[in-house]
Amino acid sequence: MAKSADIYYKVHPWKIIEEGFNKEYALVSESVFSLGNEYMGTRGSFEEGYSGSSLIGNYFNGIYEAAQLEKSGYKGIIDRTEFIVNSADWLYTRLEAEGETLDLNTSDFKDFYRELDLKSGILFRSFVWVLPSGKKIKLEFRRFLSMKEAETAVQKIIVTPLNFSGEIKLYSGIDFTQIHHMTGRSMWNVISKTAEEETLSMLGNTVSTDQALLTSCRFLCEYQSKEDYAEEKKLVRKFVIALEQGKAFEFGKIIRNITRKATETVDKEAFLKKWEENPSILKALDIGMLEADNLNWWHKTWQESDIEILGDELNQQGIRYCIFQMHQTYHGADKGTIIGAKGLTGEAYSGNTFWDTEAYCLPFYIFNNTQAAKHLLEFRYLTLTEAMERAKALDCKGAFYPIATITGRECCSLWQHASLQLQASTAVAYGFWHYENITGDDEFVFEKGMPVLIEVSRMLATRGDWSGDGTRYGFYGVMGPDEFQMMVNNNCYTNYMGKKTLEYTLDVLSRCSFTAPDKYRDITGDRNLKEEEIENFRKIAEHMYIPYQTETELYEQHEGYFNLPHVDIDKIPMEEFPLYHHWTYDRIYRNDMLKQPDVLMLMLLYNRDFTEKQLRSNYDYYEPRCIHESSLSPSVHSILAAQLKKAEEAYKFFGFATRMDLDNYNRNTGEGLHTTSIAAAWMNIVYGFGGMRSDGKELAFAPSLPEQWQGYSFKMHVKEEVVAVSIDKENIKISSDSNTGLKVLIYEKEYVIGQKEVRVPVIQ
Repeated sequence: MAKSADIYYKVHPWKIIEEGFNKEYALVSESVFSLGNEYMGTRGSFEEGYSGSSLIGNYFNGIYEAAQLEKSGYKGIIDRTEFIVNSADWLYTRLEAEGETLDLNTSDFKDFYRELDLKSGILFRSFVWVLPSGKKIKLEFRRFLSMKEAETAVQKIIVTPLNFSGEIKLYSGIDFTQIHHMTGRSMWNVISKTAEEETLSMLGNTVSTDQALLTSCRFLCEYQSKEDYAEEKKLVRKFVIALEQGKAFEFGKIIRNITRKATETVDKEAFLKKWEENPSILKALDIGMLEADNLNWWHKTWQESDIEILGDELNQQGIRYCIFQMHQTYHGADKGTIIGAKGLTGEAYSGNTFWDTEAYCLPFYIFNNTQAAKHLLEFRYLTLTEAMERAKALDCKGAFYPIATITGRECCSLWQHASLQLQASTAVAYGFWHYENITGDDEFVFEKGMPVLIEVSRMLATRGDWSGDGTRYGFYGVMGPDEFQMMVNNNCYTNYMGKKTLEYTLDVLSRCSFTAPDKYRDITGDRNLKEEEIENFRKIAEHMYIPYQTETELYEQHEGYFNLPHVDIDKIPMEEFPLYHHWTYDRIYRNDMLKQPDVLMLMLLYNRDFTEKQLRSNYDYYEPRCIHESSLSPSVHSILAAQLKKAEEAYKFFGFATRMDLDNYNRNTGEGLHTTSIAAAWMNIVYGFGGMRSDGKELAFAPSLPEQWQGYSFKMHVKEEVVAVSIDKENIKISSDSNTGLKVLIYEKEYVIGQKEVRVPVIQ
């Protein structure tokens, strides 16, 4: 892999630390120091303003704008896309002393320090501002987003004059002028501005989607005088403050952001009710209590989801950062929200969710926050109607889930992805299966999963077709996960996942008809599902074509793949990466080079379906053909390499998994964090070195210990139990916080675990 670490931050087990400010790294740091609480997110930009390279970004989950695209003359190509929208800068601050406005791009300063505390979620920054006169002011900034009160954020500024007494002006307020970088303009109309004794409030509406944001802030400080300034899209309060040498002045700001995501009456009524209650809630909030609540929230979260690595400080910091960002990005606060490819840390990928959510992110939540996992799946249930509309547009029955979406509508304007990739739909089905396999929550699957499974199966039964001789079923003109092969026939991943989806649908229908016959009649009746259609699902599943060579034990990625011209990827010059920027589009599709794992991805999702020999044969064949142009790719290879006892290779691929953003491996962290790749880093340790497999009847472990580590441990939720797993050079230790008789496999031998620790010797 032509990737290398750009190590910039100090190594610490629980903090991300920047000592000294590097302007060239400003955008990267804004992403790395992002805060979020699922409901909202803010980049780590300087609240006091910065005239250098910066993306001041504040985003709300589900708040989006839309853009009309040129209408195509071909059916099935979208003419409208949606994107998460940059919103109000509710941290807006300016500081002025002796006629100079603080700007770290132009002002003189020293002793810059910034840290993100993973134990508390607090972002802290300090430096000494040196005025032209030689006077010095120490400034300290603290901010955090409440994990308990999702609509609430806190900002604190401490100002200490070091060698003088005098006056400073502090401006603080709300700024709706921030541009959305894709459109080059603010996407908000300001409806109202309100200034009261302790508070400011602004109400904005998105320019075309009629979504609303009410931003209010309450100030806590002493001052000589104050004055309000109002512009069309900005409301600011100026405080004149008397400073005394050596004495710290503290400024506090509590922010409340209330959103209305839709135009339906019920949402408008709920929004108006929150609006009316907002002043009293804002007045009652206490910074100390909010900070204590956050500390408690994170303490409990770390107790149940920490991963500890002994002997590897870099990856210890890296994996904790990944876990921290996963909990910040999503923790099940709202059923209708999604996980964007950049979370709430930037505008790349337009804030859309992809099939990565079910394939890469969902396992983290299944084993760390089952309610969050449930809500992620519920989003697919809530957007089933949109998926069915998309199927109609593609001449299919049932539901065709979008490759990229915010609201359930397809937002990908590249037809070859939006129309040819079935993996979003089969990943949704896999997500329901995986969730039920671990939690046993068949009630949820019957209620919310079965309608989805029926409609996805209908799509599969109409998107595919029978071979010319009528003996086998397959999918024609598709694009698999690899994405470097377009309009291929019988992609192995697509066919196999289609088969599994149909089989799971049949299984759910059968179990529901037996255990909940009334629900079965209601749902199948609503869906007009007849017995002959069910039999057709069964026939297709039984005759699904899986391209496989018995003599080599290789699964062919798609029909004809083995006869494609070969490219030695090691001979591609580094300066030609990324290939999308240096090769013509059609050239990429004319060989056997892979962007990311396709057959190997399948062999990870349904790992126990394949023999070790099959895994080894396919790994050895496909790995040398993969250029890892996707940040998700190396983790899959690392997990399978660990399983195949290719220890050095597993660790090589693992090398940048936990620190891809911290060390800016792809040189694009400034655009936002790679959220789904962060989830893959968690999988890399738990599924890779921990050897966990969750696709069987029982949870299975086959741990290995990298020679660079002294040991490691992780925790997970399994059916309301917290299971602790610890591995050192000699033993695997596994226990539960209860004695329910949970059965697991360790090196294929069954053990019953409980509060008494089970010890098993490590097999290397």
